[in-house]
Amino acid sequence: MGRGRRAPAAGRIVPPEPTVVDLHAHTCRSDGLLEPSALVAAAAAAGVRTLAITDHDTLSGYRDLVAPGAGPLPPGLDVLPGVEINAMAGGLNLPDGELHVVGLGVDPADVAFEAALAEQRERRRRRFERMAARLRAAGLGVDAQLAGLDLTRDDALGRPTLARALVAAGFATSVQDAFARFVGRGGPGYVPREGLGPVEAIRAIRGAGGIPVLAHFSVAPSRRVLLRELMNAGLVGLEVHHRSFDAATVAAVGAVARDLGLLPSGGTDYHGDDETYAEAIGETWVPPEIAAGVLAALQVGVVA
Repeated sequence: MGRGRRAPAAGRIVPPEPTVVDLHAHTCRSDGLLEPSALVAAAAAAGVRTLAITDHDTLSGYRDLVAPGAGPLPPGLDVLPGVEINAMAGGLNLPDGELHVVGLGVDPADVAFEAALAEQRERRRRRFERMAARLRAAGLGVDAQLAGLDLTRDDALGRPTLARALVAAGFATSVQDAFARFVGRGGPGYVPREGLGPVEAIRAIRGAGGIPVLAHFSVAPSRRVLLRELMNAGLVGLEVHHRSFDAATVAAVGAVARDLGLLPSGGTDYHGDDETYAEAIGETWVPPEIAAGVLAALQVGVVA
């Protein structure tokens, strides 16, 4: 789970200048808290010039921004359509048995891609309902806190929604505490995820004209064999800059990206549980050339 956690204080990176690039951020259309328009406004106010909205399994946040009557985007801000797919990676000894694949610059009008995302969201809904039932059976019911939630919507329901409900019900002190004790692997409310595998996710993103990027994969230096296998399947990028990475991790993951020829990416992984967007981007360093590299790759059709 990335969720934009801060890097340890001892190794935290101090941005040498304001960060103007964020290629990993979430809205309330999946497991973030801000409306898409509010996230865009906050990013623009913080000086961001290139923002990718990467909600889990849905492009509805981006579509909200470009829908007829939505109004213009803030001047000087480029917003990329993106998505984050939690891909099942059983047998690889990874946290939650998942690899998170971000798709940058995907085509929101791609019918096959939307069908794949719709199936992902349906699996999320089923898992969500099973987890809520398990919490209820364990005496941790959050039905009152979830009463206003419309489960028929296409928003990508996930564990953060349950974690926030546990906090609101007084069972947990924070979202992180709820994950650690109740909805994380081994917790009384945990249910394994179902859905696309990493190769399927990568191919789906490429099929929609996007750049597949492996997100917040801090163990990249020790998993080069896996990375090469994913590159053979079409992986293009690696998230080198992430708010949870300390300086040593950024250096190590960056070296892997250079050695393997993976396009570097980065972002806040902002959700909004612990701080404002301005605070999150203020503690995140993504060099401006990162956006230039991604935009150039999309323009030349590197994923065609």
